[in-house]
Amino acid sequence: MEKLKNDWITDGLIDFEYKKYVLLAYLKHVQAAFNRVELYPSMAELVMHYQNLIDLKSGQEDMHKRFPKELKGIDKETLTLIYQELVSKNDTLKEIDDIVNYSIPKLKGSIEEGKEIYEFVEENCEFSPIGLVPLYLDEGYLFLNNHSVSETEVFRYQLTMFEQAQEKFRGIHMTLIDKVTRRIGETYESVKASLIKRFVDLPNPATFLIESRVVVPSTPTLVPIAKRLLVRYVSAH
Repeated sequence: MEKLKNDWITDGLIDFEYKKYVLLAYLKHVQAAFNRVELYPSMAELVMHYQNLIDLKSGQEDMHKRFPKELKGIDKETLTLIYQELVSKNDTLKEIDDIVNYSIPKLKGSIEEGKEIYEFVEENCEFSPIGLVPLYLDEGYLFLNNHSVSETEVFRYQLTMFEQAQEKFRGIHMTLIDKVTRRIGETYESVKASLIKRFVDLPNPATFLIESRVVVPSTPTLVPIAKRLLVRYVSAH
């Protein structure tokens, strides 16, 4: 199972054993992707599903607390009131509880495994500017070089700022514009110079190189990590 629906908990048959099978089939697909060192979109999906379950669990607990109760007496030792619930969870809600409680640690375990892969790749990425770094960093070029791969991917990037819940975040859009195999004697500076001639709207572009010391899939792994490294660098300068 390659995808897990957003509403997989309540979609179709609400049965613990069935939902367990659905989740494990999905996690098996995720594991296969991680074995290929392919992080995305699996990592983003895992985090989304995990957060959805945390929110669902929290909502259920809050709803359960709101059920009407009847005062039954007083605990003389602790001097606290003792209540009896007048409304109990039905079988469906109990089944959902079991599914949620089973699924949360399973998803968290897969997320932790993905984080380990992410951190390993990130630690093996070297980030460096090409030429002088201009003051304007919100638009420019990013070179991506996979270890021992002769071809360098050339991206044009653009950073944006957006607000969410009274907080500001940076977003990034990257477009692959070229794949360059450097000839003997050719440098990254000369590749940058050719880009300046080719795209005259960026006469003094910020240009960066990210080299991976390990060979990893570009689109599902190296590119997403490169985006975060670039955003982190620009945010710090």
